[in-house]
Amino acid sequence: MVKRLIFVTSPPACGKTRLSRKLASELKHIVYLDKDTLIPLSKQIFKVAGEEYNRSSKFFEEEIRNYEYEVILDLAFEALKYADLVMVNAPFTREIRDDEYISALRAKLEDAGAKLTVIWVVTDPEVCHQRMIDRNSDRDVWKLANWDKYLASLNFNIPENLRTPDDEGSLLLYRNSTDEMAEEDFAKLMDFFKDYD
Repeated sequence: MVKRLIFVTSPPACGKTRLSRKLASELKHIVYLDKDTLIPLSKQIFKVAGEEYNRSSKFFEEEIRNYEYEVILDLAFEALKYADLVMVNAPFTREIRDDEYISALRAKLEDAGAKLTVIWVVTDPEVCHQRMIDRNSDRDVWKLANWDKYLASLNFNIPENLRTPDDEGSLLLYRNSTDEMAEEDFAKLMDFFKDYD
């Protein structure tokens, strides 16, 4: 059985964490990593640098963002040495549409005896907006205050560039605008991963 690095990804507030935690609870022998676990460290970097905490700022983009992804992937590759399934919950907003990045990642995974599975969470932008309001997190203050500008920076389209003909698990979809859709697609995901139980 091939090992799999699973990215649960989408724009923020689509339901990545809810899905990831549910999958992690239902699947056996899986390592679950959430990039948000790194936020306290990132907040300290803002503080030490004397910068306002703003995850949409130029400072975050230049000094923190890419390092968060680098660290979470280093942890994932370490975990793949010991587990068949490693799941990372993170937006990967640029990375999943960067064919060069994905190609290099797949080559590295192949060397580790693993494949990449991306679960794209399909959610209506207005549903995300309401969820962001409801969760009332300090990481969303700027986003909510500048919603139209923030929304224009996101891509909600399914990243079809990730789909490969030789691997049905290369891109899986999880529709999450309604509970009915979510329940139906969760059952499909569990069916795909049934051999890992």
